[in-house]
Amino acid sequence: MTARELDAAGIAEPALRAAYTRCRLLNARHGKTYFLATRLLPVERRPAVHALYGFARWADDIVDSLETDVPPHRRASALATLQEGLERGLRGGGSGDPVVLALADTARRYGIPHGHFRDFMAAMRSDLSVTDYATYDELRAYMHGSAAVIGLQMLPVLGTLVPREEAAPHAAALGVAFQLTNFLRDVGEDLDRGRVYLPADLLGSHGVDRDLLQWSRRTGRRDPRITEALRAFEDLTRGVYREAAPGLAMLDPVARPCIRTAFVLYGGILDSVADDGYAVVHRRAVVPRRRRAAVALDGLVRVAAARAAARRKAPPGPPRPPAGLPGTHGTPHAPEREHEEVA
Repeated sequence: MTARELDAAGIAEPALRAAYTRCRLLNARHGKTYFLATRLLPVERRPAVHALYGFARWADDIVDSLETDVPPHRRASALATLQEGLERGLRGGGSGDPVVLALADTARRYGIPHGHFRDFMAAMRSDLSVTDYATYDELRAYMHGSAAVIGLQMLPVLGTLVPREEAAPHAAALGVAFQLTNFLRDVGEDLDRGRVYLPADLLGSHGVDRDLLQWSRRTGRRDPRITEALRAFEDLTRGVYREAAPGLAMLDPVARPCIRTAFVLYGGILDSVADDGYAVVHRRAVVPRRRRAAVALDGLVRVAAARAAARRKAPPGPPRPPAGLPGTHGTPHAPEREHEEVA
């Protein structure tokens, strides 16, 4: 199935195919929720998404490894090496790192602004020294690089029905909403890394601070003040989902089911956190498999409907060249497949 994706995307060079395959494996292993949604994309667009998320995971793993024997200066050195390789790759100089090779190829194919990747790397570097945020405004500034730019990177791959700049704020908000969801789900694991992403002013308004969170994590005991703070953070996160929601209708209809599925599945994580009594200091909330399957099935139905509508609207004659390349903001287009499978 990987070969089918690569063939459909026109990726033929062996080293490049291996690089994209590596990114796909990273996405499958680390991002199960989004990987499931990605399989609803048109087959020729999936490698680009795997490259974008594979690179993000690769950098994040350097920063967030729980291995205590990796000192901060070695992590900083690894990030610097990755940054140097990224710059060479974006300049067209190639790369010995397969993840960077695939990312640079995707950036070239879809005309993704290089500044998005530099902003992301700046956020990753800040994670080496910044362990908490005093206010939500400070956290939101960090998330521009760590999350919002991921949504912006995706837009050229997904394609839009409107000018890209009109959809961009909603795409950025969706990236932020997904990361806020992860912050809530991973409160306990982040404490183990010495980090608290929930803003101190929000926690403090409920009588919570880092010491109380660490006490709860260490002892396994609950505190109603923590529960109320987590509930407030959930409410804040749902507000960002509302910011993002209008952007779904702006996407290319054949790509929309993928993002809608991710939207629903990530929102389901918030539901699971609440259903579990906001116990995320002690354990990670998980969306039940039956719920994930039901959402995926709904996505498949929407994919079939969108592709049928696209076939009805397609003009006769030879296929158009793909959009989403440098200098364009249109919808990527692929040769039609009468019986294309989704998986």
